[in-house]
Amino acid sequence: MKNPNELEVLQKINEMSEDELEEYRNKNEKHKAKIAERTIRNFISATIKRTIDILAGLVGTVLLIPITIIVFIVKTINKDEGPLFYDQLRIGKDGKIFKIYKFRSMVIGADEILQGYLDNHPEEAKEYAINKKLQDDPRITKTGKFLRKTSLDEWPQFVSILFGQMSLVGPRPYMPREKEDMGEYYDYIVKVKPGLTGPWQIAGRNNLTFEDRLKLDEEYASRCGNRRDIKIILKTFRKVCGKDGAI
Repeated sequence: MKNPNELEVLQKINEMSEDELEEYRNKNEKHKAKIAERTIRNFISATIKRTIDILAGLVGTVLLIPITIIVFIVKTINKDEGPLFYDQLRIGKDGKIFKIYKFRSMVIGADEILQGYLDNHPEEAKEYAINKKLQDDPRITKTGKFLRKTSLDEWPQFVSILFGQMSLVGPRPYMPREKEDMGEYYDYIVKVKPGLTGPWQIAGRNNLTFEDRLKLDEEYASRCGNRRDIKIILKTFRKVCGKDGAI
């Protein structure tokens, strides 16, 4: 599948029967096996990808300093309490658990607040079960809304990219508690490094269901390459600048 449109890919997968999906996965496995035989080409491709990651990681880490100052000022003006940064365990390549860092966009004790909110709001609980997120999340601070609309909350992850735990492009890293919900998709997705951006961000960002995200991430893991990565990077830039799909 050369230069696929992510929404078209998702629609195609959604229309597949179980037998067609199994056949599709078998084709992807054969494709990956064929690609794996191209040792020199694979070495060059991997080198290009890592070089892009290192350059992006260096630039992103340097820019993290002034961005942190800006976020601190905005946080102070909004009088939002809590630490500036937030760390969380995520699933990496081959299922290895690693820690990512974000600018804090939620109130302290967000997990407890979420559980209490879902217990008292059954409709929102259904929404969360399907999407693993809420459109009107009560945990997000004033500063957090600004960070999420601009995607600046994810900026500290350039450090993880620099150190090789993440890539600039790949499936977004899932939380360990989501492993069971990932089901059969898990084994496919963890074959590649998680990314700062990926196929579902350019397809719809926060407007896609959790199931849709899994399907696109599996498809990317089976059909990734340098050209597609560059395409995703450019589309992500346009999406973020237009604040498409941001909460």
